[in-house]
Amino acid sequence: MAALQGRPPELADIFRAHAPPIEQLGRDRRRVVQDVMWCRTPLLGGHLQVCDHCGREKPFYNSCRNRHCPKCQSLDQARWVEAQASNLLPVPYFHLVFTVPPALHPFFLAERRASYKLLFEAALGALHDVCQRRLGTIPGSIAVLHTWSQTLSLDDRAQCQA
Repeated sequence: MAALQGRPPELADIFRAHAPPIEQLGRDRRRVVQDVMWCRTPLLGGHLQVCDHCGREKPFYNSCRNRHCPKCQSLDQARWVEAQASNLLPVPYFHLVFTVPPALHPFFLAERRASYKLLFEAALGALHDVCQRRLGTIPGSIAVLHTWSQTLSLDDRAQCQA
C-alpha cells in the first residue's frame, strides 16, 4: 500500500495487500475480490480519451460492475442515502448498538424467540429510562436485529462454545 501516492487506501488496495491467494478462495469470493482489485484498471480494458486541442491522452478504464464493489456502487449508494434522507424528520438522530455478551450466546441460540424479545425489551427499556430521567422525554425508536458477527459470520454453537 506504499504506492498510494497521497490518496486514501481503497478496498482494492487492502485486498491486494491482505487478501489470501485467490486460489484459496471459493468461487463467489474469488470473483468479488478479483473484480474489486481489477475495477477501473487496464485489466478490464477501457478507452483512451484524446484532447482535440493539445492531443493529450487520458485512459479511462472499465468498471467491474460487481454489486460488492464500492467504486461501482458509490453512485447508487449516494442516491439511496439521498432518498432515505428525504424521509427523515428535521431532528437529531443517534445510532446505538446493544451487543449480546458471548456468555449468553448459547441461550440466544437455544431460545431465539424468547431471548430476542428480552433483548429488545431490555434495550428499549434502558434507552427510554435514560431519556426519561435525563431529558424528561421518551424517544421515538426503530430497532433492528443483526444476527451477524463482526466477521460477517452467523454466530453458531461452535463459535459460542469457543
